[in-house]
Amino acid sequence: MTEPHSHTLRAETIRGSGLYNKDLAPVASERRRWRTYNYAALWISMSVNIPTYMLASGMIAGGMNWKQAIATVFLGNVVVLIPMLLNAHAGAAYGIPFPIFARSSFGVLGANVPAVLRALVACGWFGIQAWVGGEAINAMLMALVPVWKNFALGLPLCFFAFWLLNVFVVLRGVNTIRFLQGITAPFLLAIGLVLLLWARHRAGGFGPMLAAPSKFQSFGEFFRFFVPALTGVVGFWATVALNIPDFTRFAQSQRAQMLGQALGLPAPPRRIEGFDISNISGTFAVASMSVSKTAGRTAPTIAGSK
Repeated sequence: MTEPHSHTLRAETIRGSGLYNKDLAPVASERRRWRTYNYAALWISMSVNIPTYMLASGMIAGGMNWKQAIATVFLGNVVVLIPMLLNAHAGAAYGIPFPIFARSSFGVLGANVPAVLRALVACGWFGIQAWVGGEAINAMLMALVPVWKNFALGLPLCFFAFWLLNVFVVLRGVNTIRFLQGITAPFLLAIGLVLLLWARHRAGGFGPMLAAPSKFQSFGEFFRFFVPALTGVVGFWATVALNIPDFTRFAQSQRAQMLGQALGLPAPPRRIEGFDISNISGTFAVASMSVSKTAGRTAPTIAGSK
């Protein structure tokens, strides 16, 4: 008679503590529904977006050829996978989010510091993503409705619309995120393939798309560009590696999250960045942009259009 009562009092005491709220509480086993596919889809969904195109295009524009760019992305993803899996273990084992996991290193009160710092970085990154998304919507509207470019508030409205759509999804909860990622992952891969075929057609084949050589004349010259490029890839995912328990606390098992992440990072992002880099190389060719310089002279421009 007294044992169940003591457990009830203990639960009430925990819930009444200022250190407890339902968002930080361990996820119950019946709510842990994320499988291997969900984690693979998570990484595919996060890898196919305009900022990853910008990351890849920076490497090509900086002088790398497509092989060097893909190798740099692959190595960066392998590097970030190690702390990703290490931090993910606690989330799957105990169902706890990053702010709780941080208490083991920083203490109960000290954990508020990395949690707040991570939140501030997330707010900044969300702002960047929302602005890029708003720019994309604005560009599509200008293409579909040419008079839209005369509307002075067009871009801010597109930014706010994209921001509002994301906030709506977040407020719906993690299950909505899981559902959308499961649908969008194969769709985004299909769109990437369509863009690749478009670039191939406009550039006149894969040859012109991938013919641009590296502009680096020595290993030292390449290495000076490679190090910041690799740092950029690692930094792109480093914050997610920090708070990955926020996702893995919903895992059905350790195997599900580890296998899903091992399959989703770095393998698919490498293929996705291959799409990105090929598309970007094709776009450079279509736009008749100079892609390399050799022996102090500009190489002939590869053109796929008039």
